[in-house]
Formats: sequence, structure tokens, C-alpha cells
Amino acid sequence: MTAPVDTARFNMIEQQVRPWNVLDARVLQVLGELPREAFVPRGYEALAYADIEIPIGADSCMLAPKVVGRMLQALDVREGDKVLEIGSGTGYATACLARLGGRVISVEIDPALAEGAAERLDALKLKRVQVRTADGMAGPVDGGPFDIIAVTGSLPTEEPVPMLAQQLAPGGRLFVIVGEDPVMAAKLETRVGAPGDLRREELFETCLPALQNVPEPERFVF
Repeated sequence: MTAPVDTARFNMIEQQVRPWNVLDARVLQVLGELPREAFVPRGYEALAYADIEIPIGADSCMLAPKVVGRMLQALDVREGDKVLEIGSGTGYATACLARLGGRVISVEIDPALAEGAAERLDALKLKRVQVRTADGMAGPVDGGPFDIIAVTGSLPTEEPVPMLAQQLAPGGRLFVIVGEDPVMAAKLETRVGAPGDLRREELFETCLPALQNVPEPERFVF
């Protein structure tokens, strides 16, 4: 007999993720195998596979499953890729990146979230994953250049993108969500030459909280 959680995970794939044009078989397999319920905050287990952003404290949230799927598909993580994740959250996207073959450095500014993410990842015995408590937007992160950079919170403006893109290896891919509520766009930046030489692709519209410690744009005062 199929367990209810297995049915919920199957329905997440078939009713949320796949209809959002996530067709990469490797991504679908990882999302279909990882126990998302192990990564949600206590009291939210029943919503683990719902089509929502789940609050995790500190003005942060878990990305909706379909957004995680689109992010992973766009980044096209391959075995041995060096991955930087900015915003570990509960560790769910971190686990997905590692399961796809990435060697992941995940940076989380909130110490409690970083500790919880590390514990969950250790419990799954995931290898090649390192969670650091630090501000990933304060400057380049030790360990680069990176083949993959995944930013799991939004940026109000494009201003921080060049600093992030400078950390990409040749051919590296950066996933970032830019804009302010209610208009935000997920983008993929691919390094195609020298540092700063990027091919840009707009992927989809969405809306989620901004990363902590990212300056808000200046407002005109009349």
C-alpha cells in the first residue's frame, strides 16, 4: 500500500512541478525521492507538498516546489559541479543540488537556520555539502570560482548581480530573482567568455522575500 506521503510527493510532481514545464528527468527524480517533509518547520508537515512558500522565520521562506524545480532545471547541475547556494533556508534546495551531483557550499546569514539545515543534511548522509553561517552578499565567497550559483531569495535590483557573476567559472550559471513585489522575474545568467561576459535569459515571474542585508533601492521623495 502506498503511504500518504508518497502519494503527496507524486501529486506534487504531476500536478505542480511537471505542469510548470519542469521536464528534466533527473530533476523530477530528485524531487520525487527527497523527503520534503523532513525539511519543513515543525507544524507545517501537512503542507510539505503544497503549492505554497512555507515561512521559515527571519522573513524567509521555502521556495514552492515548482520554483525549486524550475531553478534546478535551468541550472543543469552536473556531477562534480562546484555549487554556491546563497540562502540555505531549511536545506531542501541544498539537498536537491547535492543529489544532482553538486559539490555544494551553502551560505546562510541566520545562524539558527544554518544549524538546522546542517543537521537535516547530515541526517540524510549527504556528502560534499558544507553549510556556512555568513552573509553571502557581503562579497565573494571563499571556494570559487563556481560552476553554479543559486540565490534563493530575491534581490530588489540588478545592482548585486555583477558581484555574483564575477564568481562564476567559464560556462557557469547563476540563478537569481530580481524585482520588487508584485513584479519579480527569475533569471539565468550564463558566463560565456571573460568574467562579466554574460548571456541573460528571463525564465518566469514569481514573488518571494528579499535576502537579508540587501540594500533596498533609493526612493524618490517629492
